[in-house]
Amino acid sequence: MLNGLKQKAIVQPGGVVEIRSSELPAGATVEVIVLLESLSDQSQRSLTSFIGTAKGIFATPESADQFIRQERDSWES
Repeated sequence: MLNGLKQKAIVQPGGVVEIRSSELPAGATVEVIVLLESLSDQSQRSLTSFIGTAKGIFATPESADQFIRQERDSWES
């Protein structure tokens, strides 16, 4: 059976994290997963803030219009 233990800890100089618990028997094998809390507000950006920030597939608005016109024309053929 897998038991879980959740604690908050403060990273010490040198990146050291110390966990103490009476639930951890000496000599036991454990797996430790460290989740770092965000230090900046940038990671809290909304998904809509990404709209328009990536490079598009068309070099110009005109080339996008031309592609759309060609697609529409192909539907009528």
